[in-house]
Amino acid sequence: MSGTVALMFKYFEPKHKAQTPLQRFFSLQYLPAIVAILAMLCILVYADWLNQSSATRAKRDEVAEKIGMIRTKLEGNINGNVQLVRGLVGALEMDPSMEQGKFTELASNVLEGTSQFRNVAVAPNFVVTMVYPYGENQQVVGFDYLKSDLQREAALQVKNSGKVVVTGPVHLVQGGDGLIARFPLKARLAYGQFQITGIASAVMDLNTLYRASGLMDPNLSVDVAISLIDRNGQVAETFFGQPAVLLDDPVRSTIAIGHETWQLSATPKTGWALSLVEVWRYRLLLLFGEFIIVLPMLWAGRLMEERQRNAYKLAQREDEMKALSHRLEIALQTSKIGVWDFNVTSDQLIWDERMRVLYDVPQHATDVGYDNWKSVLHPDDLAQAQAEFGHAIDTESNYRSEFRVIWRDGSMHYIRAIGTCYRDFRGNRKIVGVNWDVTEDLKLQADLRQAKQQSDAQNEALEIARVRMERAALHDALTGLPNRRYLDQVMLEAETSQDAADITVLHIDLDRFKDINDTLGHAAGDLILRHAATTLRQNIRPEDFLARIGGDEFVVVSRHTASGMCFGEMAAQLIEAISKPVDYEGHECRVGASIGIASRLDESERIEQLLVNADIALYEAKRRGRNRVERFTDTLRQVAVNTKKTADEILRGIEQNEFIAYFQPQFDAHTLEIVGIEALARWDHPTKGILSPDAFLMIAESLKVVATIDDIILEQALLQHFRLTANGLDIPKVSVNVSAQRLRDETLLDRLRLLNFIPGTLSFELLESISLDGH
Repeated sequence: MSGTVALMFKYFEPKHKAQTPLQRFFSLQYLPAIVAILAMLCILVYADWLNQSSATRAKRDEVAEKIGMIRTKLEGNINGNVQLVRGLVGALEMDPSMEQGKFTELASNVLEGTSQFRNVAVAPNFVVTMVYPYGENQQVVGFDYLKSDLQREAALQVKNSGKVVVTGPVHLVQGGDGLIARFPLKARLAYGQFQITGIASAVMDLNTLYRASGLMDPNLSVDVAISLIDRNGQVAETFFGQPAVLLDDPVRSTIAIGHETWQLSATPKTGWALSLVEVWRYRLLLLFGEFIIVLPMLWAGRLMEERQRNAYKLAQREDEMKALSHRLEIALQTSKIGVWDFNVTSDQLIWDERMRVLYDVPQHATDVGYDNWKSVLHPDDLAQAQAEFGHAIDTESNYRSEFRVIWRDGSMHYIRAIGTCYRDFRGNRKIVGVNWDVTEDLKLQADLRQAKQQSDAQNEALEIARVRMERAALHDALTGLPNRRYLDQVMLEAETSQDAADITVLHIDLDRFKDINDTLGHAAGDLILRHAATTLRQNIRPEDFLARIGGDEFVVVSRHTASGMCFGEMAAQLIEAISKPVDYEGHECRVGASIGIASRLDESERIEQLLVNADIALYEAKRRGRNRVERFTDTLRQVAVNTKKTADEILRGIEQNEFIAYFQPQFDAHTLEIVGIEALARWDHPTKGILSPDAFLMIAESLKVVATIDDIILEQALLQHFRLTANGLDIPKVSVNVSAQRLRDETLLDRLRLLNFIPGTLSFELLESISLDGH
C-alpha cells in the first residue's frame, strides 16, 4: 500500500524542465524588475527632456529679464527726454515773446547733463524762429514746416491732434539716425480754451540713446534686435541688431514710441540648447540611479525563484493540514458553547469542559448529574426550566429554554439551552443539546434600550434647540422682527411664487437716530428702535411683512392684491407715527423717518431689484431734506445710472491723470500786482472736454476721492510754481483749494512735510461747502 501511494505522488509530481538564463530572466519572478527597468527607461527619457526644457526655460527667463531691463531703460530715457522738452515747451507757452538768447539759456538749463538731444527747434506759426544749439543749427531759422513736403504732414498731425507726436527711427540729413518728438505750442484763450499756434521739434540721437540704455554694452550676454512694427502687427524694418535674431525663437517685448511701435527681440549669445557635456553628465547620473534601483529588484527576483522551489515542497503537506484545520475551525467557532448529552433511560448526564464552566462546576469533579444542574438554577426559574425540559422528554420534541444560574461567588448568569431528542440503536431515549451564556447579550440589549431612550430624549431636546436657533438666526434679538436673512428668504419665495406679480417694498430709515444714540447712549437708541418696530407693526396690514435689515433701517414687503391700495398715504402715516416723542429718563426723544417706495409693475422684473429701487428712492428722499417719502421712478433710475457711470469715469479719470490744474492770477487790489496764482481743479474728459467741479464734485465726495483729486492738483500746482520760478517769473505763492475730506485726513500734515516747497509759498483755501458738511 505504501508503495502504491508513493507511485501516485510520483505520478502527480510536476515535471520541471531545465530553463536557459534568458527564460529564467523573463519568468514571473523577475517581472517586477523588468517593469522597473522599462519604467526607469521612460523616466530617464522624460527626465532628460525635462532637464533640457528646464534649462531652456531658465535661459528664456534670464533673457526676458535682460530684455525687460533694456526695455525699461530705453522707454525711461525716451519718456524722460520727452518730459524735459515738455517742460521747455511749457515755459515757451508761458512767455510767447521769448527771444533766442533767453531760449538758449533756458534750454541749456533744462537739457543740461544729457547728450541725447541733437537739436531743438521752436516754430511759432510753424516757422522756425529759435533753435538750440544755435551755432550748429542757425541755418534752420526761417524754415516753414507747412511749405515743406517732407515736414508738412507731421506738423499738421501735431496741430490737429493737439498732442505730442513721436516718430522714428528717422535717417537724419546731418547723418545717423534719430528720434523726433514734435510738441504743440498752445496759446491760452479766455474761459480755459487754447489754440495751437505752432510746434516745437526735438531730435534725439539714437546711437546715444542705445548707449544710455545698455544696448552697446560689450558685456551684454544677449543678442538684441529692434524692429519697427507696422499697423498690421508685422515687422516692417529691423533697424538695430541682426535680423537673424528674429529667426531663432527670440524673447520679444514691445515699446510704444508715440505713434510708432518697436519690437525688441533677444536670444542668448550661447544659444538655447545645452552643451553635450552637460547633457551626458545628467544622463549618466540618471543611469547610475537606475542601476541602484533595479539591482535590488533583480536580487529580489532571485530570492523569489528560490522561494517558489521551497513552496512546492510545502504544498505536499498542505492536504495533511486541511483535516486538522477544519476541526480547529469548528472548535474555535464553538469555543463558548457547552455540549451536553442526557440519557433518559439510565439517568446519566454528560457535560464537556465548557458546560462545567457555564454552571461553575469544578473541573476535577467526576460525577456530574441532573442534581448538579438543578442546584445552580435560580429559585424563581427552577419550576419553569424543569417543566420545559420534562415536556421535551415526554413528547420527544425539540427543547428550548432560557433561565438564570447562580455561581458560587453569588454572580448571576443567563443561560440559553436548546436540544434535540432521539433514540439510539438500543432504543434508549436521549437528548443532546448545547448551552451558552447570554448574559452579555441581555445586558447589551438593556443598555441599547436605555441608550435609545436617552437618544430619543436628546433628539427631542435638540429639535427644541434647533427651532430656537432657527428663530434666533432669522429674527432680530432687539426688536423681535425678522432680520435680513429672513427677508432674503421671503424675497426668494416671492420670486418663485405664482401669484407674486404685484409687490411693493417700503425702505424706511430713521432720521436723527444717530444723534440720540451718540448723545444719550445705546440704551436710548435701543428704546427708539423698539418704539419704531412696534409703531411700524401697528400701522401696517397684518399680511404685510416687516423686517429690520440694519442699524436703523426697516423694510416692509406688501402684496397689494386689494384694489385702492395707496402706499404714499401709508408711508406718510408711518412717518407721522414714528415722529411721536418717546420719553427716556426724562428726555423727550424724537426721530423722523425717510421712506423710499418701489413697486413691481412688470412680472419680468426681478424681486431683488425692488430692494435696490427702494434704496434709490430712499436716498432721494434723504437728499431732498429727509422726513419725506419718495417713490421710485424711471427718472430716479436714470439718475442712478448716470451717477454710477460718472463715478466709474471719475475713478478711471484719476487712473488716467485726466484731472488737471487751471491757474488764475491773484492781484493786489491796491497795486494791481500779481501776488499769487490759484490752482483750480478741472476734469479733462476724453469726450466732454474740460469740466468744472460742479460736474463731478458731489459724486467724487460720495466716492471719498476728493482728497485724492486735491492731492493731484496740489502736486501740479507746486510743479507749475517751480517751473515759473525757474523761468524767472516771481510768483510769491500758489493757492489750492482743500475739501472737508482732505481736512479730515490724519496724514495730511505728514504728507505736506514731505513736499518740496519754500515755506510761505503755499496757501490753502477752504471750500465753501465745508461749513455745511456736518448738516
